[in-house]
Amino acid sequence: MRVAEIWRYPVKSLQGEPLETASVAASGLEGDRQWGLLDPATGYVLTARREARLLYASARLVDGAPVVTLDDGTVATDDATLSAWLGRPVQLVAAAGRVGRYEASLDRYRDDAPWTSWEGPPGSFHDSGQTQVSLVSRDSLGAWDRRRFRFNVVLDGGPDADLVGASLQIGSAALRVVKRISRCVMTTRPQPGGIERDLNVLRTIVADMDGCMGIGTLVTTPGTVRVGDEVAVGW
Repeated sequence: MRVAEIWRYPVKSLQGEPLETASVAASGLEGDRQWGLLDPATGYVLTARREARLLYASARLVDGAPVVTLDDGTVATDDATLSAWLGRPVQLVAAAGRVGRYEASLDRYRDDAPWTSWEGPPGSFHDSGQTQVSLVSRDSLGAWDRRRFRFNVVLDGGPDADLVGASLQIGSAALRVVKRISRCVMTTRPQPGGIERDLNVLRTIVADMDGCMGIGTLVTTPGTVRVGDEVAVGW
């Protein structure tokens, strides 16, 4: 099993950027989910569960800062531009020194069902403190476009579900697999590049994979990972 792709998502729920080499810090890939769009009216960090338009913008890091490009090619340089795009006041905020608050519908398929909320881990805008680096195998992805799922690392080979409880050595970084990742309505949303709305994606994951796809890991040893690195599995 080897690393086929590495992806970093500087701003939560926005499209990310491919990397050939990534530094893995104690809290995950450096720069991953380190910024988010805050709705000051609610105090929530927006996700595409509530605001599907986020999937149409992208973010990359330039000199350690996020550069956001909107779906029409506009580079958003301030909160006013982002707010005008979404039609509501938002602020691009850093995760450092914050605890993100998020929300999700209690029904995987319906946005009009009751919603619940929770707090994420401090210092990053990951949904869960048990998913510092997310991985998926190409066996699990099958014919689905990996952009539906926002994984950090795509592996050649698989299956990944069998790795829960294992330790992974990838390059000079070590990870511990602590969970399978539960999937939500975001996997069904349309995105640029021909990804259409498709409820069957989530229905299939629920029916065939117990509602989970991919694995969440914690960093046990920071280091560097590269495309092509072999994954050594230990128990």
